[in-house]
Amino acid sequence: MELLQLQYFLTVARCEHVTEAAGKLHVTQSSLSKTIQRLEDDLGAPLFDRMGRKLRLNEFGRTFLRRTEKALFELEQGKREIADLSSPEQGTLELAVTTASTLPGILREFRKNKPHIKFHVQMVTLRDMSTLLHRGEVDFCLSSPPIQADDIECQILFADPIVVAVPVSHRYAERSSITLAELKDEWFVGVKKGYGVRDLVDSKCQSVGFVPKYVYEGDEPARLTALVEAEIGLAFIPRTARNPQERIKYLQVEDHILVREIALLSHKSRYISKAALEFRRVVIDYFGAMSKEIY
Repeated sequence: MELLQLQYFLTVARCEHVTEAAGKLHVTQSSLSKTIQRLEDDLGAPLFDRMGRKLRLNEFGRTFLRRTEKALFELEQGKREIADLSSPEQGTLELAVTTASTLPGILREFRKNKPHIKFHVQMVTLRDMSTLLHRGEVDFCLSSPPIQADDIECQILFADPIVVAVPVSHRYAERSSITLAELKDEWFVGVKKGYGVRDLVDSKCQSVGFVPKYVYEGDEPARLTALVEAEIGLAFIPRTARNPQERIKYLQVEDHILVREIALLSHKSRYISKAALEFRRVVIDYFGAMSKEIY
């Protein structure tokens, strides 16, 4: 059994499609199929049920996948640890976020002490973040809401009130606060379902008797305030994402029933590099200072 066979098997198992897996691995479909066949011959059992180029893991495959993921995960942590020991001031931080409003300030602070560390940031849904975390493919996640699981380290950092953004021409613009029930006939701009703020807002609105009507749903939270300013619709915006440069009025939701928790998440078994430890310190200090300013 070869390491290459395990890496190919893992990709095919996650894609369950030969063409897609071959594309990700940058190999021919024929070469990939032969490698998987040799692995099955070594194991003495088929790992997939085959339907043309579509594959589905069978009982043998699901059992072997769990072991393969653990084995390759540990090998990857070994590579990361060696790289960190040999070049502690180099490397790349892998980050995933469901909330990006505080990220520029955090990365600016981090770069002051670690200017040579690169970072790769993904804006993802909660579902995709959970997958990345459980596979140990990211150093840290900034998530709202938090994700709780046995293999996930979860540290609540900040309670961020959600406010309602309205254009300055809106009839509510002279107010400082509003109830959710008063918004039942309004049109909104927002992110798509699956993002933490959207799911929280929809749930809270439904609890007071209405489903928000969206005229725009996107993947870029930073775009929402521009759409509000253009009078396309109202928006639910975390307080930390307010844009003071735009002609918008922000209303507090009465009774404080809309508050999102921001958490720092990591896989308990993923190796934490020196750069990652510094990033965690910066994040904790950043939100600690923000809490003092707001409260």
